[in-house]
Amino acid sequence: MDLDEKIAVKKRIVFVLLILFLLLAAALYAANRYKVSDVTVEGNVHYTAADIRNMVERGWFGDNTLMLSLKYRDKSLTDVPFIETVDVNVVSVNAIKITVHEKQIAGYVNYMDSYMYFDKDGIVVESSDIPTDGLPLVTGLEFDSFNMYAPLPVSNESVFQTILDLTHALEVNGMNTDEINFDSSYHITVSVGRIKLSLGSGDQLAEKIQMASKLLKKRELAGKTGVLHLENYKNGNEKYYFKVTETD
Repeated sequence: MDLDEKIAVKKRIVFVLLILFLLLAAALYAANRYKVSDVTVEGNVHYTAADIRNMVERGWFGDNTLMLSLKYRDKSLTDVPFIETVDVNVVSVNAIKITVHEKQIAGYVNYMDSYMYFDKDGIVVESSDIPTDGLPLVTGLEFDSFNMYAPLPVSNESVFQTILDLTHALEVNGMNTDEINFDSSYHITVSVGRIKLSLGSGDQLAEKIQMASKLLKKRELAGKTGVLHLENYKNGNEKYYFKVTETD
């Protein structure tokens, strides 16, 4: 190799090193200039804001607004249980807004050691090995099998709307339930802490829950375990009684 060839090789090496240096410098600049420091998450219930952020920012340069703007341009995150879509909007060089659209889940049933989550139409939308806080376990529904993304095969399909109406009424009155039970006639019993609400049929659920909320606040029921019977409660015919099973 003569002198001119050696000089040419050295120039190419210097040129390649210069390009690599510039690329590295650009990458370091972008990593710092566009690093996510401000995150707003809204619409999430089943996952914490930190969980949602970890899902969105996963992968190479996942905490970089420039990369996120390219990754989620005209796209949404959809491969998350209990969630329809997660939309990511870059609002500034260091800030992103994440909007979560969760599936409208009415409750879940226990089937062969698994938990099947269904929506307002009774369609099974998720399957999990663990229950989820904030959703009621529904017991008493009879079915022999099920298919994902198909309605649970129960004899009374209106039961799912009843569940949704019931959970809404409970939420409006500031009450929580871990379990909703239906007997063979689809009469309803709701567990609220240490007290069960026997509601009978699905008639006038909003009124029955509103009355139950008032009664449960009375000092006479404090510390007691039992059943509050509201099966025959109607507007203008306020029949109810409480049967004690345990006391403190």
